[in-house]
Amino acid sequence: MSDDCLFCKMVAGKIPTTKIFENENVLGFVDIYPQAKLHFLFIHKTHSRNFNELMQSPEDAAQILKAIQEFTLKEKLHETGFRIVTNTGVDAGQTVFHTHFHLLAGEKLAGFGARK
Repeated sequence: MSDDCLFCKMVAGKIPTTKIFENENVLGFVDIYPQAKLHFLFIHKTHSRNFNELMQSPEDAAQILKAIQEFTLKEKLHETGFRIVTNTGVDAGQTVFHTHFHLLAGEKLAGFGARK
């Protein structure tokens, strides 16, 4: 846990968040700056700064992805589709340096492989 990390403070309960998923390892919550009708963030409760650092512990990455799978199946998001995105580094748009996965759904999403 990092004392100056926004997401670590959420895990510790020091900053309120709208939780949509939680287990012993992973926290899922509503993004406060949504980019889609449904926009959630999933994080591991153990701090890592970005995807490459997270992958030093592949078990942690697997736990996040398993949590996303559990949530999307429970909420039936797989029936219409969803997108999972993670940004690594400032140039990629990362603004909080605690590895997190964006889950976007609830509407037709443009870009990323969309065919004309």
